[in-house]
Amino acid sequence: MKTIYQFFITSVLACAASSSAILPREAGFEHVYDSNLDAWKRATNQAPKGYAPQAVDCPSTRPSIRVASGLSDQETKWLEKRRSNTIAPMRDLLTRLNITGFDAGRYVDDNRDNTTALPNIGIAFSGGGYRAMTNGAGNLAAFDSRTPNSTNTGQIGGLLQSATYIAGLSGGGWLVGSIYVNNFTTVQNIIDKNSDGSVWQLGNSILEGPKTGGIQALSTVQYYGNLYDTVISKQDAGFNFNVSLTDYWGRALSFQLINASEGGPGYTWSSIQDDADFKDGNAPMPIIVADERNPGEAIISLNSTVFEFNPFEMGSFDPTLYGFAPLRYLGSNFTGGELPDEDKCIGGFDSAGFIMGTSSSLFNIAISQLDSFKGVPQLVKDALKGVLVNIGRDNNDIADYKPNPFYHFNNRSNPSAQAERLTLVDGGLDLQNIPLNPLIQPPRNMDVIFAVDSSSDTLKADGSYSAWPNGTALVATYERSTNASIQNGTAFPAIPDQNTFVNLGLNNRPTFFGCDASNLTGPAPLIVYLPNSPYVYNSNTSTNQMDYNNTERNAMIQNGYLVATMGNGTRDVQWPTCVGCAILSRSLNRTNTAVPDVCRQCFDRYCWNGTVASSTPPPYEPTPVFTLLKVKSGVGRFVPNVLGFALVAAVSGFLAL
Repeated sequence: MKTIYQFFITSVLACAASSSAILPREAGFEHVYDSNLDAWKRATNQAPKGYAPQAVDCPSTRPSIRVASGLSDQETKWLEKRRSNTIAPMRDLLTRLNITGFDAGRYVDDNRDNTTALPNIGIAFSGGGYRAMTNGAGNLAAFDSRTPNSTNTGQIGGLLQSATYIAGLSGGGWLVGSIYVNNFTTVQNIIDKNSDGSVWQLGNSILEGPKTGGIQALSTVQYYGNLYDTVISKQDAGFNFNVSLTDYWGRALSFQLINASEGGPGYTWSSIQDDADFKDGNAPMPIIVADERNPGEAIISLNSTVFEFNPFEMGSFDPTLYGFAPLRYLGSNFTGGELPDEDKCIGGFDSAGFIMGTSSSLFNIAISQLDSFKGVPQLVKDALKGVLVNIGRDNNDIADYKPNPFYHFNNRSNPSAQAERLTLVDGGLDLQNIPLNPLIQPPRNMDVIFAVDSSSDTLKADGSYSAWPNGTALVATYERSTNASIQNGTAFPAIPDQNTFVNLGLNNRPTFFGCDASNLTGPAPLIVYLPNSPYVYNSNTSTNQMDYNNTERNAMIQNGYLVATMGNGTRDVQWPTCVGCAILSRSLNRTNTAVPDVCRQCFDRYCWNGTVASSTPPPYEPTPVFTLLKVKSGVGRFVPNVLGFALVAAVSGFLAL
């Protein structure tokens, strides 16, 4: 068995001489080094009483809500460290990418005393359930220099180490969250640990609970009893907190994503800021994205407020809210941006599982189906029914943030200013299924964003989803950037319609958007679009699929690795060079440096040139690049197709624009 890279190298080399790839006998990974997940130093168990938020002493400077006129002081100080720490890995990456006629090492050295001149890189992972998590994991492994052999010829390892920010949404948020809560571990580390009860063991549906073994020792009945006890502890904490289905969903996710006993109910998202490596700027800043559901509304539109959760804060740059709350003290009774003198601070509200669940609350519907699932204790079924009665079935996809940290804050434009609770939903419900919004904010000065798209957009001949992307997420972000009432100074490259994506094959290979910086309405980053496509596996699994055996999981990851590397450079031997050119593009422009000829060739090949082909395309059924892996399929438990229903009306209306 082989590492992610080694698994493919024989097939890739063979492809240079023949039309078919030589594939190994089974889709697995070699255990190339010891990886003891039990010894990981994780994001810490900082909640004062497990999952139940509790009163804690306030810091000497009482927390408050800040206006989003720039970055927080904490992020600004962290950014100074991080940008400096990207110089060495960026130099190493760019010198390896073989940009002919350009001395990348010297360029970095000449500008190392002015980090603002050097490239500022972001990475974004779309939503799409476990499909997005595993396809995104393959891309992430390709970006990570710690993946064995990812720095060899044809590889782009080191991109992750050179990045400043990394964002995830829904299934992409599970990927980002799991990597960070488990101490910025590697994809290779996780898949090397394959014992029952370990993280990313998806053979048991989340509705069944983890197999006993490793750090988990609960039967299905005990599993649900644990979910019930922890969630009810929040409800009974004595501070009038509301409980939503997202509490149950987030706790269930934690068993799969957090390497701690019982899914680490006390592990908080804000604790990442105290991790030594993150604090010292040795890893990019993780951001998870969700949308606001305005009081009394059911449809999430492009004008909905986009919320972000970073290790320091939660809130939004959008003009509707234009404010941020200190994440560590969510649950405190802020009013008008201040915490009354007589009130204590609350700690532990920002459970890592709850944050990841908030970004993927569309899957709450899976939890709501437990009434018909065997092995679920009656008290759990009754509790879920009680939640649905309290919040109403029309609100079953919300995450309930009560007390609303933005109560009476920015009363002029904040849609929830008068509401005692803030209701957030799945970050992809406004069709911006790639979490680009936080990365295109002017204060973050992104030069290039690698956008990994695992969306399910395309249709089969019978009208059902074939689960490949068609650029809808990029179109949505572009459309939002042209709306003066909501865009708040964010600029985004022009994006063609979805039919053009399919007709021109822009959804079947990497495409660059915004190559000509002089032809933009503002300081927009260059977007490197990396759509999910088949190389050695049909990775268009249903968003509704809730279990994957390890061979399926690994095949999805392997295919995603090839998406990022274009088959280890087999489809285009200059692809790594072109990645380097994309990274450098804005920096070269900023420093008035001549663009190397090889980069001009790359831009001619990968930049969208403005051509539009808007006629209705035929049903999209892409051909795999290599011979498909023979993978033993699992049972493949699905949740009811209702998961897709919430998007249908919104998508239909949007595509008609």
